[in-house]
Amino acid sequence: MDVVLLLTMAAAGLSAVSSHAERQYHFVYEAKTMAEAQRYCREKHTDLATVDSMEVVELLNKMAGQYIQAAWIGLYEERDTWRWSMSDPSFYRPGETEFRKWTSGEPTDGPDEQCTVANSGGTWNDYYCNGAFRAVCVDVRGPSATFFFTDSTMNWTEAQSYCREHHTDLASVRNKVENQEIVDLSSGASEYWIGLSRDSWKWSDGSSSSFKYWKVNKPNLNRLSKVCVAADFDYSGKWEDLDCGAEKPFICYGHVVPASVQVIKVRVEKPNGVDLNDPAFLDAMLVEAKKNLRAQGLDDNVQLAWRKQPGGQVFKKEEEKKRDEL
Repeated sequence: MDVVLLLTMAAAGLSAVSSHAERQYHFVYEAKTMAEAQRYCREKHTDLATVDSMEVVELLNKMAGQYIQAAWIGLYEERDTWRWSMSDPSFYRPGETEFRKWTSGEPTDGPDEQCTVANSGGTWNDYYCNGAFRAVCVDVRGPSATFFFTDSTMNWTEAQSYCREHHTDLASVRNKVENQEIVDLSSGASEYWIGLSRDSWKWSDGSSSSFKYWKVNKPNLNRLSKVCVAADFDYSGKWEDLDCGAEKPFICYGHVVPASVQVIKVRVEKPNGVDLNDPAFLDAMLVEAKKNLRAQGLDDNVQLAWRKQPGGQVFKKEEEKKRDEL
């Protein structure tokens, strides 16, 4: 009798696949610092987990099961990162994205001062984003920029939305000439929004996702140490900010690798009184087959399964003609 035995290569450990992002997530229960966890994930998989949707949140919660501690994900904070709202790289010549005209002593690195106001003297301060000021918008035509002041005051986010709706964006200030041009247009306005804001939260793999799933009253705005983020599975996987030196389990991700399948044909002489298609007999044969293959160096992650033939049986008696030909 001929029968087909399937060998399917499968990854070890606790893992699950996100169909939306085509990523496979892996829980690692060994406690490590954020830096150690990042290094491990990059060596063994791709990186620390990027959690960019509720689908991924729900997947990780299912994987966690009864696990009720916090585990590192790939989000961390770099407080000194400032970016222009106008992100098109073709708008900037070399060095222009880095132009700054901070007032002496600024920025103050205050955890809640994430946006930038310019003043009538042309210098800049970091400030609370919910402050109310007029704003400078910009119209972009190729490399040229034309600036406009809003008539009404608004917070930074409202100013960004307004400028993007009525012009191109909140103003980027690329050099001293443009900075002075804005001062000349300000008509003595004491403070006004420009398009520079602190984009401090980053994903380890460089993802640009803005998805957030913080616990209540998180992140902590009064922290002093470097901050990394863990998902707390005692709170449905919601995030908390922690000192990066804390030792925690962690979650890695890797790209989905399709399982490889090999087919082995098996010929068996039927023992007297034995039903070769009996489930107990088939299970026992799989156990013995795996023992034999393991002795030959088979990876423990290989799974064995029988392939059923037409009619639903695994083993089927060979036709006499076919046996003669063999």
